[in-house]
Amino acid sequence: MATRTITKESAEEREKRVIGEIEKKHGKSVAELRQEREKRIRDAMELREPDRVPVTFNSGSFAAKYAGLTNSSMYYDPAAYGEACLKVLLDFEPDSGGAAAGTNSGIMLELLGTQHQRWPGGSLPPDGTYQFVEGEYMKADEYDMFLSDPSDFIMRYYLPRLYGTLEPLAKLTPFRNMVGGTSFVGVLNYFLRPEFKQLAEKLSQAAEEQAKFAKESADFSAKMERLGFPSQQQRGNTPGGAPFDAVSDFLRGMRGAMLDMYRCPDKLLAACDKILEWRIERSTPANPKVKGDIVRGGGAPLHRGSDGFMSIQQFEKFYWPGLKKALLVAIDLGYTTSSFCEGIWDERLEYWLEIPKGKATMRFEKTDMFKAKEVLGSHQCIQGGVPSSLLEVGSPSEVEEYCKKLIKVCGKGGGFILGPSSSTDCAKPANIKAMVDAAKKYGRY
Repeated sequence: MATRTITKESAEEREKRVIGEIEKKHGKSVAELRQEREKRIRDAMELREPDRVPVTFNSGSFAAKYAGLTNSSMYYDPAAYGEACLKVLLDFEPDSGGAAAGTNSGIMLELLGTQHQRWPGGSLPPDGTYQFVEGEYMKADEYDMFLSDPSDFIMRYYLPRLYGTLEPLAKLTPFRNMVGGTSFVGVLNYFLRPEFKQLAEKLSQAAEEQAKFAKESADFSAKMERLGFPSQQQRGNTPGGAPFDAVSDFLRGMRGAMLDMYRCPDKLLAACDKILEWRIERSTPANPKVKGDIVRGGGAPLHRGSDGFMSIQQFEKFYWPGLKKALLVAIDLGYTTSSFCEGIWDERLEYWLEIPKGKATMRFEKTDMFKAKEVLGSHQCIQGGVPSSLLEVGSPSEVEEYCKKLIKVCGKGGGFILGPSSSTDCAKPANIKAMVDAAKKYGRY
């Protein structure tokens, strides 16, 4: 696939010119603009009244479409996609937002023979939409194997099911056999086989591709900050979101996890505890020396805990204890948590009162935002509220009126960040502009 490249000299000259244009337009330096935007967002997150309601959104496929690119650019041409995201930021000027690329390199996904994901330009047409292929990648009778010897299970069973290229790993002897009787020396013959030599070559290529991809993403984030926009990159490692979601999303699938709540609840809980234990072990403290940074953590989407997936009793047993502990650990490490509550959480809002005040920014997809403000308005920052459907099929005037009402009610007293309830992939540019402009028109305190 053809890619677009920019020489170092032309990129530096262009950035200098863009900075000059931004500073002339606003009468302020890009450093001042970044500090203003960052303070605005931080004030909202910490339940203070900022100068006005912040507005932010993630570019996603919207940026590709807006710049005339296919969605595949997110996975195969991060430089071009980064330029598209930059165009979105400069044209719409939200307080933060944007991303330099998709989660992973498309070439890397191809080299690994990825089975559990579908992506534009790879296993989908160039303008397709990313899909996660849910499945029972851990069988119902494999809990004991997972709990007693997790590394062996992950290496010889789990990974080969996710990545076709890793199928040779299933042929390895169990790692525990390498103690005493069959030492590692006895395993060396495996690596003389053609399939293992091919595996080593593909892993090396995949690692190189992903490293280049990650560098493009990091370079974009740094560039975004130099142009006056706060980065949304998470700094450091946290325990993430709900361990139950990890089991449901990546191991047992929704169907398997739901059945397991009845068939083997103790094993399900043990798996959740084990996953949380590993996540806590790898977590790192927030870096207090990063001046001005918005330190966020625990930003994983929350899926199965919403109102439609499980009862309150099940939520209290299987979901909330692990999620609450993960959030509290992240907070103790110095992070302000940021979670995306997918689905409807109308019946679960009160639980977030158990999280320290001002430490849990919550973006809602379909939750009643006015109820969320009533329950959590003085305790946690709430974010989002503008339906994706409205941004896709509504008119700019309808978007403006909707945002005006959200700002009036949810913005009262601070603690509110305006933004889309979910994806903006198919949003109309005029509606994105109307949303951003509404914050600037009606959001002044």
